[in-house]
Amino acid sequence: MQDFITVDPEICFGKPCIKGTRITVSNILDWLSAGMSVEEIIEDYPELQEAHIRTALAFAATRDKITKVFINEAVA
Repeated sequence: MQDFITVDPEICFGKPCIKGTRITVSNILDWLSAGMSVEEIIEDYPELQEAHIRTALAFAATRDKITKVFINEAVA
């Protein structure tokens, strides 16, 4: 993942991006969830390759696996 994803506070407010672009992982997830195909994304953004999109998905999946949810229960 480190070959394709970068996090830099000076680029896109520190959101994870595809290296060398201002395309964020969340942009790619949004496009896919809106129904765009990998081919359509690459056609619209020729600087991307299929490997970038797959890596964005893997990044999101890994981030989800390591995210913990803490529930603050009020004491009655």
